[in-house]
Amino acid sequence: MIGATGIPVFSLEGSEQASVMHGFAARQADFARAILDPVRPAPAGLVGPDGRPSERRFAVYRNNVVVGLIETLKAAYPVARRLVGEEFFAAMASLHVVAEPPVSPIMLDYGAGFPAFIARFEPAAVLAYLPDVARLERAWVEAYHAAEASPLSPSALGQVPPGDVLTMRLTLHPTVRIVRSAFPIVSIWQANVGGDDAGTVALDAGGEDALVARPETEVEIRRLPAGAAAFMEALRAGAPIVEAMKEGLFASPCFDLAIALRGMIEANVIVGYDVRPARSEGAA
Repeated sequence: MIGATGIPVFSLEGSEQASVMHGFAARQADFARAILDPVRPAPAGLVGPDGRPSERRFAVYRNNVVVGLIETLKAAYPVARRLVGEEFFAAMASLHVVAEPPVSPIMLDYGAGFPAFIARFEPAAVLAYLPDVARLERAWVEAYHAAEASPLSPSALGQVPPGDVLTMRLTLHPTVRIVRSAFPIVSIWQANVGGDDAGTVALDAGGEDALVARPETEVEIRRLPAGAAAFMEALRAGAPIVEAMKEGLFASPCFDLAIALRGMIEANVIVGYDVRPARSEGAA
């Protein structure tokens, strides 16, 4: 058939089209597997400029892809890299690349599963705190790329009638991430992020919960007081202050509502509030 432009147009029947698409998908899958697995040969039908199969060219391309993904992980997890050393981190990252290749062309999304991979990586088990440190670093990346918002001023919150404070709901900044740990991850991060000689951190000093947020231009990591992480997680889930306070007290009998709220205001992570009562189920 000749199209309006004079160029032949070829059409395929449904079964033929499905077969072609299936074959193309199979070749794509074969290419994706081979690009991350050095044991696999170059995919069949892949040739160089001279029309001949070229294992060497494909090996160079494969190496560039793997190295690029490892460098992405290095950039996203600098403290974890420093804690284990360059050689160990590169080996661990290369195994992660093979086990969990990218599923999106957006590289800032890559590496989200690395903390969980570290938790399963037996050679790293000697550093029990390493997965949580990696979770903290991932939270930093997510906060850096999250949407911006304008924090409420303390004066705006001061206008809320005292009788409405406990029942109001707070809207947290979209960059807020909370990382809870049985290890002193904030202290470990602070001791290693600067690139200077790392200070000594007492691992038996107890766990630390972290607030990660970017209220303005820079990502900030703050150590949260006892129970504040559970309190803020409940707020983020939509609970009113009085219900979130119960979560904070359940997490720690040392939870102090005034200290938690003051810390949130100082961190500029409150962007809105709602003093309207929650609608009951079945209400019109």
